[in-house]
Amino acid sequence: MKHYLHNPLGYLMAIAMLLSACVTTQLTSVWKDPSYQARPAKIMVVAVAKNPIHRRLFEDEFVRQLKSRGTDAIAGYTVLPDGHQGDQALVAKEVSELGADAVLITRLVSKKIVQTYVPGTPPLFYGTWPEYYGYGYYYMSTPGYVANDEYAVIETNLYQASSNKLIWAALSETGVDSGQGLIQGYIEVMVKNMIGLGLLGK
Repeated sequence: MKHYLHNPLGYLMAIAMLLSACVTTQLTSVWKDPSYQARPAKIMVVAVAKNPIHRRLFEDEFVRQLKSRGTDAIAGYTVLPDGHQGDQALVAKEVSELGADAVLITRLVSKKIVQTYVPGTPPLFYGTWPEYYGYGYYYMSTPGYVANDEYAVIETNLYQASSNKLIWAALSETGVDSGQGLIQGYIEVMVKNMIGLGLLGK
């Protein structure tokens, strides 16, 4: 799995190919500049990723959800060539020319594994002491197992374009068993938090 850490967001996208039903994203920390009272009118979205496909999927979904909430947005890949993401001067130039007043940057920070012990099957019914004893002995002798739950740690920051200062920052953990809804669910949590803090409309 090491190569995913050298390919930010690649880890998430590989997991997104799995079939699963639930989406679990939790915010572990959030910060907002209390002096910033405006709402960005147009946000440039930049996903830090080497793989162009992964980058497009993240940026397009962010743009879709931001626009659905009444905030104009543009995917960075539409104006920033894949091989020039590190060119800060080019990024600043495009932000200015497009009239974006904020820049949103998201990246995979790391992944972590949480181990949870799952005990053996518990007794379902015991009306007499022989049944209770029998079920209890069976339960005691039925081995449990350790479940390894993987989480992707993602950092998402929003900057004011005119000053380059940080407006809002969020660190989150997304369960990698989230399947195909991983990207959509993660972004939905980010957008809802920004709405709750008055950064977005609707």
